[in-house]
Amino acid sequence: MKSNKYIEELKTKSADELQQDLAMAKKELFNLRFQNATNQLDNTARIREVRKNIARIQTVISQQARA
Repeated sequence: MKSNKYIEELKTKSADELQQDLAMAKKELFNLRFQNATNQLDNTARIREVRKNIARIQTVISQQARA
């Protein structure tokens, strides 16, 4: 249910806001991967969560582009 609320929140955002969210999520993913490579990351599940959020954002962007 948590992801459904997140998706609904994404659908209300403009294209520029979605692009900003996407850029921030990609930066966070890069930082998480870097921390994981240097054995500083405690919560490795966060990488998977951020990857899924990136996919959700990209899906909403493509849906808005089609509409």
